[in-house]
Amino acid sequence: MARPEWAISNSLSSGPDVYAPPDRRAPEEPNHGARVAVLRPQTAERSPSNDQSTANLDAFVGRIAGMSMDEIDNVIRDLESMREMLRNEGERISREIAGYASLSQASRTAMEVISDSLKAWKDSP
Repeated sequence: MARPEWAISNSLSSGPDVYAPPDRRAPEEPNHGARVAVLRPQTAERSPSNDQSTANLDAFVGRIAGMSMDEIDNVIRDLESMREMLRNEGERISREIAGYASLSQASRTAMEVISDSLKAWKDSP
């Protein structure tokens, strides 16, 4: 695989960043003069509106999860019914093949009897 020319300029790097265009690559060295912001969790006081929002969110997530579980149960039931239908069809086809084999054997036996009878009739004086 040929590497793009912008990937050849940084031959010491390896991995997917080598193939990324320069404007989409991760910075190679951190900027030492840059300031780093540290995010701290906010310590919000519990308020009735926060509790209500949490309860609403919990109810919403519960409804969504319940709907998903119901949908999964429906898919499982559909798959189980499909498996049962395939099992029944497999048994029916096995019975059909057994019937065909029996009929084929019976017709072969009948053809042998007819052939022997014709031979005997032809060979008789």
